[in-house]
Amino acid sequence: MATLERIHFIPHNIERNKNNVTYSASNNRPSLDGLPQIFWADFTPWREANLWAFERAMSGEASLKTISSNMNGLLNYAKFLELRELYWLEFPTRKAERCLVLYRGALIKMRNAGHISPSTASEYMRNCIMFYRWVKQRELLAPHVTLWRDKPYIFKVFDRIGFERTINGTTTDLSIPNRKRLGQSLEDGLLPVSEKDRDAILDFARENATPELYYMLALGFFTGMRLGSICDLKIQTLENAVPDSSAKGLLRIAIGPGVTPPVHTKFDVSGQIWVPEALRDALLEYAKGLRRMGRVLKTSPENHDLLFLTRFGNTYGRRGSDQSSAVNVEMSEFRHRGVKAGLHVLRRFRFHQSRCTFGTELARLALSNCADVALVIAIVSDALLHAPNSEATTFKYIRFVQAQPIKEALSHNFMVAFSGISLGRRKNG
Repeated sequence: MATLERIHFIPHNIERNKNNVTYSASNNRPSLDGLPQIFWADFTPWREANLWAFERAMSGEASLKTISSNMNGLLNYAKFLELRELYWLEFPTRKAERCLVLYRGALIKMRNAGHISPSTASEYMRNCIMFYRWVKQRELLAPHVTLWRDKPYIFKVFDRIGFERTINGTTTDLSIPNRKRLGQSLEDGLLPVSEKDRDAILDFARENATPELYYMLALGFFTGMRLGSICDLKIQTLENAVPDSSAKGLLRIAIGPGVTPPVHTKFDVSGQIWVPEALRDALLEYAKGLRRMGRVLKTSPENHDLLFLTRFGNTYGRRGSDQSSAVNVEMSEFRHRGVKAGLHVLRRFRFHQSRCTFGTELARLALSNCADVALVIAIVSDALLHAPNSEATTFKYIRFVQAQPIKEALSHNFMVAFSGISLGRRKNG
């Protein structure tokens, strides 16, 4: 399958002499560290997509972080093309046979089945449309080739004062609207698991997953850290933990770009999170073990203090990202083993649900001990390191917990009413 590699690109000047061509490093243009590049399954580069990424990075049109996100979406498209044995520049007259139309249908099916979120489906399709717009602009396609039909749109918004503003734009008939699923959900459209299921997942992981995945799940369930922060966690971060004066057995660790050592967080938020002392001690014990020491020997010096390393000595996460291909692979294998063993909660379990579970349990405990909802929101927000002005995200946890007793009461009453209904066949006359 197609892969995404990040390279260190050094611009060169090309000089053509009479008999040969020479290349020399450019002193006028900066190098690019981490430029994303896509390679097909046969290891040949997708030259046009890679040129698109290069031009945007060199021109300053977008940041490397944005370009990496766009190229990750394009990677999903490349894998689809290989799986269906389609060529990305072939657009037959029959619309239903065009690769972009087929890809759109596949994304919608995956979204409806719950394999990807509505926002991911919309983003993946948007990335493809952005790329093909560039392809048309660079005249890599014949002018008469029809890719999509442009559709103008107009919508009105009102500012805080009440003035009306009209916004015009253009979309395509290939775009996928970001339609959120109905019903309650937390961050990224996910739901928490029950305390019983949480314990079952961790017990199964202890015996059937790698120690690294087990400890990552434990950190997710008991600290609420995002995967990007867990993958970037340092040993010194754990050693610098301080006791929480108001909660025996709980420690506080500092994470974010503004602390020492820095640990990646979403939106570059810095703050302190809770970690159970027993979990911190277990992690430090793991850090001293032969398993991790063997991995440290394979890694570069700048990664020696990372708590988690792959068996090849690589980092688990992408720098500056909350994504991890290595964890995704391990989670896929872990789910397969769990479902095969009869642990059905793992069938659709996603790593980020560990964070949702922590946030929900924290909100439930806080609400049971404090009637001040504003204070509860502040506690949950601080513990989850929600960005400023993200009260709406935090409040989802409060609403979810507050709705649980209502749902339980409704379920009980419906069951009582249902069990009182005679299901026997009605007798005639």
